[in-house]
Amino acid sequence: MRKFENPETAVDRDWWRGAVIYQIYPRSYQDSNGDGIGDLRGIIDRLPHIASLGADAVWISPFFKSPMKDFGYDISDYLDIDPMFGTLADFDAMIAEAHRLGLKVMIDGVISHTSDLHAWFKESRASRDNAKADWYVWADAKPDGSPPNNWLSIFGGSAWQWDTRRMQYYLHNFLAEQPDLNFHNRDVQDALLDVTRFWLDRGVDGFRLDTINFYFHSAGLEDNPALPPEQRNDQTAPAVNPYNFQDHIYDKSRPENLEFLARFRAVLDEYPAAAAVGEVGDSQRGLEVVASYTAGGDKVQMCYAFDFLAPEKISAAKVRTVLEDFGKAASDGWSCWAFSNHDVVRHASRWGMGEADRTAYLKVISALLMSLRGSVCIYQGEELGLTEASLTFEDLQDPYGIRFWPEFKGRDGCRTPMVWNKDAVNGGFSRAKPWLPVPADHLAKAVDTQEGDAASLLEHYRRFLAFRRSHPALAKGEIAFLKAEDDVVAFTRREGNEEVVCVFNLGSAPANIDLGGRGLQPLPGHGLDGNANAGAVRLGGYGAWFGRFV
Repeated sequence: MRKFENPETAVDRDWWRGAVIYQIYPRSYQDSNGDGIGDLRGIIDRLPHIASLGADAVWISPFFKSPMKDFGYDISDYLDIDPMFGTLADFDAMIAEAHRLGLKVMIDGVISHTSDLHAWFKESRASRDNAKADWYVWADAKPDGSPPNNWLSIFGGSAWQWDTRRMQYYLHNFLAEQPDLNFHNRDVQDALLDVTRFWLDRGVDGFRLDTINFYFHSAGLEDNPALPPEQRNDQTAPAVNPYNFQDHIYDKSRPENLEFLARFRAVLDEYPAAAAVGEVGDSQRGLEVVASYTAGGDKVQMCYAFDFLAPEKISAAKVRTVLEDFGKAASDGWSCWAFSNHDVVRHASRWGMGEADRTAYLKVISALLMSLRGSVCIYQGEELGLTEASLTFEDLQDPYGIRFWPEFKGRDGCRTPMVWNKDAVNGGFSRAKPWLPVPADHLAKAVDTQEGDAASLLEHYRRFLAFRRSHPALAKGEIAFLKAEDDVVAFTRREGNEEVVCVFNLGSAPANIDLGGRGLQPLPGHGLDGNANAGAVRLGGYGAWFGRFV
């Protein structure tokens, strides 16, 4: 197949730097054929919504052929579309329509593991001496028959599964049906790079690399040390999961990964402007890993850790600490920030539940997100203020939630269908019973109820993204924090001759900040409340101010 060349993307290899990426969870975006599950044709129908929002790109969660044990993150064929989502022709049509609308397309690269139904694994498990015998991580039992070491699966229990054919254990960092590939085998790397080229040749503009720091394990299979209770946190796994009890220094985030990421980047560089963002799940060294994976310009362009995806509420102090720590660790690196995605409780519930005016709060923190140094991911429905759905155990589909219910309810609550029309059946998502229920309280937040209402969250996103586009410093500029107290975050963004002063009040009470008596000129167009006089900025609750020093 001819390599896709988009003249627009060919002009700017750095389109990703400061890009706003809209995440689509395809099962829940739009059903076009009435089976209750979203699909590629449904995405095509709804791409104009994303374009009108002002996003630069879409990231589409997995749509590859899969038995769906983990809803597409268990791939049985890297080179084909699962029939529930459509066909390769549908995919090509979606790429063409996205590019016509000026949207780049990034797809999920799930290469740390496959489904146990993948042809590679079927061959690998058949014997200890076949051509792919070493394509997965196999190890003998200890003399007492127990697993090779103490490594744990994020989905609960041992990370090792006994296989009766080979009379060995295989590694699975997630479900037992998701065996880990052996990246120490160069043939595995080559095969995965061929997969990468296949999708780039079809016209994709880049990848979101799932679990990027899980690719390599220590070949010595050493036990992970215990992590002292005071050092544990729930950034990567829920607090009830014993996965948090270990310091994961041998089963992930290994230094060998850097060489593979350089090989991966070399493939991206064969194409006009391909880019990748990596997901880093490491509760102890997340920013350090992000820094090493994005520094030097020869690995992935950007990564994200779980600093703003964790349960801990965002605060002025945390914003400054995270951004400054990243700047110190990776002065030439680039991060991608997000508040919600398909794996975590929606931030409208996680952080906004107790706020006096949740809509105003969501407006100011979204403006903050879109003003930070880095690229931005927006998760579908975030622009509507969708909250975490409250589901019964009977409604659950997610094996993670089923395993740890009720203390951890899984990821289904953030994956319920998008709501388009308040009065339509199932919010306009599907005319059939959806795979997950549409919460009744989401209908009042449907796109058609917010469209054209200047006070709505949806129109705020559109307005602020337009404001951001008019000030390149907000997308690509350097960041420098200003002295601020309590709930106030203040910083400047500078790019070339443009400097923008950004001040946010994350609290419900009014706040003032003295900017040293310097003259201040406001920048209009963002729609948030705040005013300045004589070098001081006065903000109402959940207010923000943007301007220039004069």
